[in-house]
Amino acid sequence: MKVIGWIALNAFRESVRDKVLYNLVAFAILLIGASYLIGQLTAGQDVKIIKDLGLASTSIFGVFMAIFIGIGLVSKEVERRSIYGLLAKPIERYQLVLGKYAGLLLTLAINLAIMAAALYAVLGFMTWRTNPVIRTTWDAPGVDPRMLAAIGLTFVELSIVTAIALCFSTFSTPILSAAFTFGIFLAGRLSADLRNFNQVVDSPAAATLASALYWVLPNLAPFDVRAQVVHGQPVTFDYVVLTVGYGALYIAALLAVATLVFSRRDFK
Repeated sequence: MKVIGWIALNAFRESVRDKVLYNLVAFAILLIGASYLIGQLTAGQDVKIIKDLGLASTSIFGVFMAIFIGIGLVSKEVERRSIYGLLAKPIERYQLVLGKYAGLLLTLAINLAIMAAALYAVLGFMTWRTNPVIRTTWDAPGVDPRMLAAIGLTFVELSIVTAIALCFSTFSTPILSAAFTFGIFLAGRLSADLRNFNQVVDSPAAATLASALYWVLPNLAPFDVRAQVVHGQPVTFDYVVLTVGYGALYIAALLAVATLVFSRRDFK
């Protein structure tokens, strides 16, 4: 565990040095702030629009960050030729994969926390300057603690995306890894369409393929509870636990595949 922790810390430091991450976070925060200005144009729906745009921008830019930091697991080490020095040390390859992943998750969590804090700051300012009588008409409080459920599930979803990118990075180039990961992310968000694909096509082969993809690809739709949170609908504890459990199992499977592939890769 000590070796994995050391690798995770080192991976976190390397991720922090990437200025692209700062640009993504800054742009996301600006978008969250811009949602306040957009909300002013829609009387009575300001808070809903700020929440919706804020959570959406957090998710979208989080996906870009997850892909960006995930695809560099092996490629950066190979480019700098540091992979040979790492493999020469008394470090198991599975420790390298798990340590890198833990470091990437730490980077992702901190960036997501910054964006969440910015969103709550905008909502807090909005709540403070709104007439108390008007606030009573809102479906949910401006600074709603239930948004933490949406942000938490977004983090688990991004953890899956990071694991997918990491898995591809063990055997593919950065560009292909990014393309494959983004494609799987989109398919995961549209998994319900894959499940019902047999209802819109007459080809049994196409329907069978869509059904197989539905069971193999990650089902990311349950992690998006933005609509429920924005409209003040409850997100139950049981739902969160089951969804997080599904995400943890899928991540474990991806890390197992990534470790297996990486352990068999020849860097000579």
